[in-house]
Amino acid sequence: MKKLVKNIKHLLPTGELVKRDILIENDKVMKIAFEIDEQTDMEIDGKGRLALPGFVDVHIHLREPGGEHKETILTGTKAAARGGYTTVCAMPNTNPVPDEVETVQKLQQRIEEDAVVRVLPYAAITKQLYGKELTDIPALAQAGIFAFTDDGVGVQTADLMLQAMKLAKAQNKAIVAHCEDNSIVYGGVVHDGEVSKRLNAPGIPSLAESVQIARDVLLAEATGCHYHVCHVSTKESVRIIRDAKRAGIRVTAEVTPHHLLLNETDIHTANTNFKMNPPLRSKQDQEALLNGLIDGTIDFIATDHAPHAKEEKEQGLLTAPFGIVGLEHAFSLLYTHLVLTEKVNLQQLVSWLATKPAEIFALPYGTLQAGSIADLVLIDLQQTDKIDKNNFYSKGKNTPFHGWEVQGVPTLTIAAGNIVYEGVK
Repeated sequence: MKKLVKNIKHLLPTGELVKRDILIENDKVMKIAFEIDEQTDMEIDGKGRLALPGFVDVHIHLREPGGEHKETILTGTKAAARGGYTTVCAMPNTNPVPDEVETVQKLQQRIEEDAVVRVLPYAAITKQLYGKELTDIPALAQAGIFAFTDDGVGVQTADLMLQAMKLAKAQNKAIVAHCEDNSIVYGGVVHDGEVSKRLNAPGIPSLAESVQIARDVLLAEATGCHYHVCHVSTKESVRIIRDAKRAGIRVTAEVTPHHLLLNETDIHTANTNFKMNPPLRSKQDQEALLNGLIDGTIDFIATDHAPHAKEEKEQGLLTAPFGIVGLEHAFSLLYTHLVLTEKVNLQQLVSWLATKPAEIFALPYGTLQAGSIADLVLIDLQQTDKIDKNNFYSKGKNTPFHGWEVQGVPTLTIAAGNIVYEGVK
């Protein structure tokens, strides 16, 4: 089937926006040119909106199986499509955990049946995410998983992580790490700093994250494994990753929109929509994250989309689960608060949301050019919106950004040549 997307703006490497048409046949971009006059099955008026490659998020939680009251594959991928994401990677903290080939195959079947965008599932590093015994990494790799992670918990022993890295390296798969040393978390629920004192709440020290990253980069150096750090949040972590890259260690890292746009001073009350792990850190940490992203220490942005049911988040600061949703407005938030404020440019943002995550994990996505997979999103750069949790496609309404005014709104998303989201006409 042929589709012609007329009258869009195309972002050149120079940063210039030029008028173009895009010809799509089945799941491929066939041509991008000034005027395409060809008979097609469908013509879409782009209305002068910006066409970007579909975004790639290597860190989201779809909750299914086992947590369907929080999110499902269907609702989560609809939320992704609304935000312009066409490839997402689903974390393994589900029930059952994808720690065996049969479980992974059942999950892949559910994805095939229900997902509206591409979902690449992770497998667990350890059985049941308990951190005690390794999964069958070679067999799971052959089953077609994306990478290995125990996201939500850090792997506590160096030996277990060393063995995991050796096995993952042999299968050319990445180890993706939630870095947290449980022995120095101290039951914390917010950052150990100004906010923990003000709210009289136990704090999570920055050291709990950075000390495990320091351990792991040395293990990555010893094994040659691709080691990827989830949701970096501290200035010390940025420094360690920067030093590791300078030493030639194969380490990459991500940062979330919420850690870029918020810090602990934004938490005024015990509002659990500000409770996430890692927590919002100091203003100095926030600045270090943006600087690390700009200088290439941190490679790209991932949302860590983590939906929870309303009643779960209403339990109170000490007992409510960590996490916020992030897929539906990530681009709008970042465009408004980073690009329009001239802290970064549009090309950088597109690279961090699409090109770089695909490149780093050797995925054939994240670009918009002749011959590429037909994953794209149209953005109305002039359109404004007020973030309203009540109209989310996600089941999760847990966001600290409710009521924020944003500009630059996805209006149409195409994944593998199929329209998967259509917003304002």
